[in-house]
Amino acid sequence: MPLRIDDPADPRLADYVSLTDVALRRRLEPAGGLYVAESEKVIRRALAAGHRPRSLLMAERWLTDLADVVADAERDGVPVFIGEHDVIERLTGFHLHRGALAAMHRPALPTLATVLDGARRVLVLEDVVDHTNVGAVFRSAAALGVDAVLVTPRCADPLYRRSIRVSMGTVFQVPWTRVDPWPGGVSALQDLGFTVAALALADGSVSLDELAAHPPERLALVLGTEGDGLARRTLAAVDTVVRIPMAGGVDSLNVAAAGAVAAWALRVDGA
Repeated sequence: MPLRIDDPADPRLADYVSLTDVALRRRLEPAGGLYVAESEKVIRRALAAGHRPRSLLMAERWLTDLADVVADAERDGVPVFIGEHDVIERLTGFHLHRGALAAMHRPALPTLATVLDGARRVLVLEDVVDHTNVGAVFRSAAALGVDAVLVTPRCADPLYRRSIRVSMGTVFQVPWTRVDPWPGGVSALQDLGFTVAALALADGSVSLDELAAHPPERLALVLGTEGDGLARRTLAAVDTVVRIPMAGGVDSLNVAAAGAVAAWALRVDGA
């Protein structure tokens, strides 16, 4: 039977405390081996990807919509907590309008070679620190046939709650891992047969149209952090620098928008 909670200080609910504190989650999630999935759709996608829940937390009305998930959890000995909205809000620090949360065991990251096996189109996120942008890039990658996403050591966590939510759970669908060290990882990509292109405004860059007209068989496209863009060392290490032609006096796009435009232009036939 689901376990009713009335006290937001209940120690059994430590996984869900203050989910709006980004600094806390950055420390706790990787070190504690957990992440939090929010909403029925995201929880179901995480479970379909083979991820294992530590516990579930929801308002009582969601017991019906998630009846099969709850039954599976209880069969496997995973606690299911239910509570009033105000109790859950005091616990998590935000209004749970999407019905349910799941604290999930964080899976071990695959190796670079495993993620890139058979891949032809890859996005690399260099130090993208906004979780919303990370989630948006994954959603575009899934929609536009990108085979994998790589994130550098200082990039925001794709399994942070906001990243997962914005991605609509596609972080469980698109293979990904961290590439470390960086930009030393550029040579690792080249050794695996990838042409590495940086999306940036720089002298000597080629237009996206030119690259798309004669695309390489295997391409890794590097997207830079918000504000500062790509590091000089990265630009020096890649095979080519690519720019998106723009009008209206605009010289740049949001990193997620730029990634989507480039992924569309460089998609493999049939993607």
